Order: sequence, then C-alpha cells, then structure tokens
Amino acid sequence: MKLCLAEIETMDRAALIAAWDVVFGTPVPKRLSSPFLRRYLAFEMQARESGGLPKGFVGKLQKAVRDDRGTTSPALKPGGRLIREWNGVTHVVDVIDGGFVWNGQRYASLSPIARAITGARWSGPRFFGLKRTT
Repeated sequence: MKLCLAEIETMDRAALIAAWDVVFGTPVPKRLSSPFLRRYLAFEMQARESGGLPKGFVGKLQKAVRDDRGTTSPALKPGGRLIREWNGVTHVVDVIDGGFVWNGQRYASLSPIARAITGARWSGPRFFGLKRTT
C-alpha cells in the first residue's frame, strides 16, 4: 500500500487504522484520535522518504528508553515542547526558562496544567509521560 499525504488527509478512521497496520505492522495504540493518527502517519511517511530519523536523534530515543531513573527525559530544556492528547484534543506545552506555557498562560510546574486539562488531580510529569507508571 503506497500512501500519499493527500490521501491521509481524507481517510476515515477505518482507513487510517488499516494504513497504520501497513506502515508499522502493529495495532493502533488505544485512544488515538483520527487527527493524531493522520499527523503521526504523515510524519512517518516524510521521515521514511527522507531516509529516516537522524542517527543522533535515534540514539537519544534509545537512551531514553534505557533510562532507569524513572523518567524518559532527564531534563526539560527551554525551547522543548510537550504534546499530550486528552479526550480528542491535542495539548501543547512549551518549556521556557523557569516554567511552562500552555494556552498562552505561564505556569511554574506541569501539575496545574494537567489539572486544568483533566479536571482532576494529576502529577504533571506523570500526565505528560515524563515518569513511568509502574
């Protein structure tokens, strides 16, 4: 199955799931929205067409997976970005000096952002996938 970006934009959910299976050879992770599936498939297609991800980036990802300190990112640096999908809405948090920016508002930590998004008390680092749930 050869896909083009224009086709991905018009696919319904069933077609996106079928495309995911062809591209990745695995089932779609639970609770991913159709817009997120579109973005992820489009990114993967573009990465493959340009020869894949840079080797340095792949190495950093592999190191993060091996990190046994309970975090996937040892340090968040200004300019970084956290992306989390919740109830079909993709939330983007920018890392800045001394805190975070979400929806144009500055926060000192991630936990108030997680609470605002979910309406429940969450650990911000856990909500954004920075701490493993064991």
